[in-house]
Amino acid sequence: MQKKVLAIIPARSGSKGIKDKNIINLNGKPLIAYSIEAGLKSKYIDKVVVTTDGEEIAKVARAYGAEVPFMRPDYLASDTAKTIDAVMHCIEEMKRLGEEYDYIVLLQPTQPLRQSWHIDEAIELILEKDEEALVSVSKVKDHPILMRTIDSNGYAINLLEGSSTKRRQEFPDFYKVNGAIYINKINENLNNDTSLNDNKLVYVMDEKYDVDIDEMLDLQIAELAITAI
Repeated sequence: MQKKVLAIIPARSGSKGIKDKNIINLNGKPLIAYSIEAGLKSKYIDKVVVTTDGEEIAKVARAYGAEVPFMRPDYLASDTAKTIDAVMHCIEEMKRLGEEYDYIVLLQPTQPLRQSWHIDEAIELILEKDEEALVSVSKVKDHPILMRTIDSNGYAINLLEGSSTKRRQEFPDFYKVNGAIYINKINENLNNDTSLNDNKLVYVMDEKYDVDIDEMLDLQIAELAITAI
């Protein structure tokens, strides 16, 4: 493979649901370590960079083998800052340091069950299809045909058209963006207006690998899942 691939792990220091979430202990290792190790084990990734505003996160990231060649500015680490802005800043900083890449692979540290072979399969898929953008998805357990919104008068409004009086096996499959892997070609179509969640090509992951750490219950689920996969 001749393409140069940069893995970017975004890890700002502010977190509301869990204090110091990105470096909280998960089964004996900081949470971010799982994403760093998966990136480093990939057959195709040339460098793993953590973009962070936190000195402690940077210290932990370096200890597990990632590079932190610059600190993320505060304006890109606020509650309202978008991930794509941090990604574009990282690409520009690496270019300023003399390093240019063909693709970025975004690995969110809140998805610790994602494996290196998931990353490799996703990279192989986007290259095989000759596409510019890929996103990982998992099958949903709660089918949207059973979901409802509620109007101002208290009546249910179906999210999807059609009868929900079917056996579960008859429902069509639906998938959600799981946040584990985003891959984008670095060209004029990747910019600050890019919606990474709307990347078109999908890489399907088994739902058993989908645990997104947002609150303490998620952390407990991940601890159980790690021993089972």
